[in-house]
Amino acid sequence: MTELTLSVVNARGAVLASAAGPGEAWLAYEPEYAPGDQLTLACSAPDQFVALALDDAVPPALVYCKGAGCACPVPFGEARKVFSSRAFAGTRHYLHARLARPGEVSGRRNLALNPWAVHGPGGPFPFASANVETRGEMVFAAKNAIDGLVANSGHGEWPYTSWGINRDPNAAWRLDFGRPVVLDEAVVYLRADFPHDAWWREATLRFSDGSRLTLSLEKTGAGQPFPFAPRQAEWVVLDTLIKADDPSPFPALTQLELWGRETEDTLARLK
Repeated sequence: MTELTLSVVNARGAVLASAAGPGEAWLAYEPEYAPGDQLTLACSAPDQFVALALDDAVPPALVYCKGAGCACPVPFGEARKVFSSRAFAGTRHYLHARLARPGEVSGRRNLALNPWAVHGPGGPFPFASANVETRGEMVFAAKNAIDGLVANSGHGEWPYTSWGINRDPNAAWRLDFGRPVVLDEAVVYLRADFPHDAWWREATLRFSDGSRLTLSLEKTGAGQPFPFAPRQAEWVVLDTLIKADDPSPFPALTQLELWGRETEDTLARLK
């Protein structure tokens, strides 16, 4: 069975604590975290689906560790604002990872969800990026649109995380899955801090297979579902964001869910 190793690594690359086990590992770390610390997961076999929980204040999530593992920097300063004030704070931290069970991988689910996504390379998939993020602030980073938080009646700090476009009409958001998946529905949560916020009346989803889907959006804080014929994709881009006629210059995206299943090839590899 694939061995999993959880570690706390400091800014100099020294391992401060580590725990390993076949198919599952947990680590209780007593000291306070320090700037530069990273939480790492190493897998003895590549390309693993893992149920990952790096802090007890953030719900565990099923992620895809491409290659030999992944690393998540412990957030400090601006980066801490996208998490609960309880997350990564104080002493005695609990980390847990286990290989995903077959039914967890094979079932239909939101394939975009990843509260452990990082702002840059090296983290678990799915991975979100964008060509613009408002003022470079983490509370408006691309990764916020897949963190699972749908609170959208405010902005600027947890739990009102969002992707902000800095008023750029050419803004584009991208999600990479790290492997091919089969998608069949998108659910869009616009940020709805009205009247501060505007909204997009239309947006386009472009898929790596060359297909595209036009989304006709409404002024609402509710999730807006868009079912479509199943298609295989390794990445999706949200762009061509057409702002509604509203005096506010601030449309933003709180969450984008992408529902579907793993490909038959992926499921066969896991058997």
